Amino acid sequence: MQGMRIVLGVTGGIAAYKSPDLVRRLRERGAEVQVVMTAAAREFITPTTFQAVSGRAVRSDLWDAAGEAAMSHIELARWADLVLVAPATADFLARLAHGHANDLLTTLCMATTAQIAVAPAMNRQMWLNAATQDNVALLRSRGIAIHGPGSGEQACGEVGEGRMLEPQELADLVAVAPATGALAGKRVVITAGPTRERIDPVRFISNRSSGKMGFAVAQAARAAGADVVLIAGPVALDTPRGVQRVDVDDAEQMLRATLEQIAGADIFIATAAVADYRPAQPASKKIKKTSESLDLAMQRTTDILATVAARADRPFVVGFAAETDSVEQYARQKLLKKKLDMIAANEVGHDKVFEKDDNALLVLWRTGRRELPQASKSALAEQLVALIAEVFTETRAAARQEQVRA
Repeated sequence: MQGMRIVLGVTGGIAAYKSPDLVRRLRERGAEVQVVMTAAAREFITPTTFQAVSGRAVRSDLWDAAGEAAMSHIELARWADLVLVAPATADFLARLAHGHANDLLTTLCMATTAQIAVAPAMNRQMWLNAATQDNVALLRSRGIAIHGPGSGEQACGEVGEGRMLEPQELADLVAVAPATGALAGKRVVITAGPTRERIDPVRFISNRSSGKMGFAVAQAARAAGADVVLIAGPVALDTPRGVQRVDVDDAEQMLRATLEQIAGADIFIATAAVADYRPAQPASKKIKKTSESLDLAMQRTTDILATVAARADRPFVVGFAAETDSVEQYARQKLLKKKLDMIAANEVGHDKVFEKDDNALLVLWRTGRRELPQASKSALAEQLVALIAEVFTETRAAARQEQVRA
């Protein structure tokens, strides 16, 4: 769990007294924990206790003027790798199941793409109530993990099912919980950033790609449950949580890394801006200024995207097209020529996309077209990954039907 970012929601039940110990157990395993309390939870335990054990100020109010001036409930939703609600009362389970967003905790649950897990805690009759059981079944059907409840003596004096699991057990469950989401169990390989093609030991040819879009796609794919390998050109970006990163420098290195990682992959997403040409004969020593001009003989690099698409064991292949004009025309040509499954295209220029935090995409596939309007690259990546998962699933289902007919 090293580096895992967990939002721990605490709702209004007597079992809230166990939650500080749960924070401690999660942090022992290397997780970062941000506590979010409901108003009812503050009747059982103070925010000061959670601040002391988590090292972070507790969030509890959707109408906190300081926090919400920056829409921090959305930032929390994006920050989290996991939202764990422990204890989760019958009231909270009902509100979560039916899409309520009337406090900070339910709002961020609605806004996050991270896995959500709940640890129910309530009186045994409340747990057995048909409404509660229906709500739990609905949450399970949506991929939300239900941890517990356990059985034993309750605060009310009754004995039965409804106790929140002990902190040690919950921490162990979270540590080994399988990924859920639209890409759960899928292996996704992503290339991102530019490449640098060496002219001499101190000079190179490159491009303006920052890698931000590719890194955002990697983060969104991981949040959707995928096992993600990110092959990154030279960029100054932090590795998304839970993502395996392979650093490369030039197009040849990126090709080799891709071919090493692609075996067994379900999806390949090529966001990298790979150089089309490289110097044919890089100099072994620094080239001196001996004339008014310098002629460089250039040669084509291997087309990584086309190479992967041509494999007999090819994954679902998604390309990117950065164009300065005729965006849809050129993107569609690339989709067909390279036999891609999908392509995401955007218009670029000296004041568009490069080094910026937002983008817009036109996504094309053989049977469809969708425009994703201007948004932050992280939000856009979430939309794109959801669309890739949708088309990937449809494509695989159609292929299986074709095999049955054959």
